[in-house]
Amino acid sequence: MTNALQRIASDLQGFEPRRFEGRVAGVNGLLIEASGPAQAMVLGARCAVQGPRPTRGEIVGFRNGRALILPFDSMDAIRPGARVLLSPTTPAVRPTRAWLGRVVDAFGAPIDGLGPLPEGSGLGQSIRGDPPPAHGRARVGPRMDLGVRALNTFAACCRGQRMGIFAGSGVGKSVLLSMLARNAAADVIVIGLIGERGREVREFLEETLGPEGLARAVVVVATSDEPAARRRLAAYLAAAIAEHFRDEGDDVLLLFDSVTRFAMAGREIGLAAGEPPTTKGYTPSVFAELPRLLERAGPGPERAGLKTGSITGLFTVLVDGDDHNEPIADAVRGILDGHIVMERAIAERGRYPAINVLKSISRTMPMCHAQNENALVTSARRALSSYADMEELIRIGAYKAGSSPELDEAIRLRPALEAFLSQGRDEVSTIEASFAALARALT
Repeated sequence: MTNALQRIASDLQGFEPRRFEGRVAGVNGLLIEASGPAQAMVLGARCAVQGPRPTRGEIVGFRNGRALILPFDSMDAIRPGARVLLSPTTPAVRPTRAWLGRVVDAFGAPIDGLGPLPEGSGLGQSIRGDPPPAHGRARVGPRMDLGVRALNTFAACCRGQRMGIFAGSGVGKSVLLSMLARNAAADVIVIGLIGERGREVREFLEETLGPEGLARAVVVVATSDEPAARRRLAAYLAAAIAEHFRDEGDDVLLLFDSVTRFAMAGREIGLAAGEPPTTKGYTPSVFAELPRLLERAGPGPERAGLKTGSITGLFTVLVDGDDHNEPIADAVRGILDGHIVMERAIAERGRYPAINVLKSISRTMPMCHAQNENALVTSARRALSSYADMEELIRIGAYKAGSSPELDEAIRLRPALEAFLSQGRDEVSTIEASFAALARALT
C-alpha cells in the first residue's frame, strides 16, 4: 500500500493538467511538420498524430515556427490538418527487478509474449539523461572477471570501465557478447540490440545467449526494419535501464550491439532534419551524440552511506569494410577506455574468439594486474609479436632455425598460445584459471 501511494504521489507531482494540441502542416521526407502552441513544442518532447492508427513521434527541430516531428511509427495514415497531441514532459522509464529475464522494445513495452511488465515508483529514469558530472563520479573499481581468457589476461576490464569491440560483419562479435553475458561477474546485464536483423534476434536470445544469460538480463531490441527514431531511442532506453540498476548499487554490465547502427540512425535523422553531411555522410550531431551516450556508462556518482554502483560498458563497433580507421570507429576509440579488435583473418583460420590481442588495449592495464601477472602478459606479448613480425618468412620457409633465439622461442610457443587464446562458446575461464593456463602455455 505504501509503495502504491508513493507511486501515485510521484505521478501527480509530474502531472501536466493542460492538454496541448497542434495540427499537421506538412510532410517532408521522414519528417512531419506541425504547428502548435510554443510552450508545448519542446525539443525532445513526445507527441502523437491522431488518425486511424495514431503515429507516435519526437520533436527533433524547428523550421519557420513549426515543429519537425520524427515518427516512431508508420506515416501511412497521416493527412493534412490531423490533430497532434503534444506532451512537453520529459520521457522516463521505471524499471524494476521484475524486468530481469525480459525482452522489451524501444518504449520499454514487453515483446517476449510473457505478459505486462510492472513499473517502479518514483519519477523514473530519464531516457535522455545526462552523464554524471566528472568531479562527482567514483573511480573505476577492481577488475571484473569476464570469463574469457584472452580478455582476462591481455585486455582486463575494471568495474566501471568502457571498452569497444571492433569487428567486421560475421567475425563472431555476437558470440563473444553472449559469452560475456553468461560468464561476466556482474549483478545485472543490460543488452541493447540496435539495428539487428529480425531473423537473428530469437537465435541470439534462445541459442547464443541462452536461458542462463537471459535470467539476469534485460534485453532492449530495435531491429533494422524499424524507423531510425526507434533505433536511436532503444539505445537511450538501454542506457537509462542500466542507470536505474546502477543507482540501486548494482554493478551493471551494459552490452551494446552496435554503436555503428546507432550512428547510422542518427545520420538518417540528421539528414532528414537538414543537417549538412560530413565524413561518409555522417552529420555533426552524430559525433556530438556519441560521447553523450557512451559517457553514461562508467562509475556512478558517490553517495554518502550508500553503495556506489557502476556501469561497465562493452560497445561493439561494426567497422565498415573491415577498415578500423573509418569515422565512427575512430571517434569511438577516442572516447572509450580501451578497445578489443577482432580480425577476419583470425576467424578464417578457425580460432575463436577472433581477438587480436596485440592490437587490443585496456587503459587500466597494467595497474589492475599483479606484478607476476604482468610479467606473464609481457612474455606472451613478446612471443606473439616476434612471430607476427616474421610470420610471412616462416610460412614460406625462408627463416632458418637458429638465426634468432627469440624467434625460435616464439615459434616453439606459438601452438600453445594459439590454444590458450581459443575458447569455446560454452567454456568459462576465471581470472585465476586464465593466468594459470597462460603460465602453462609459456613453459
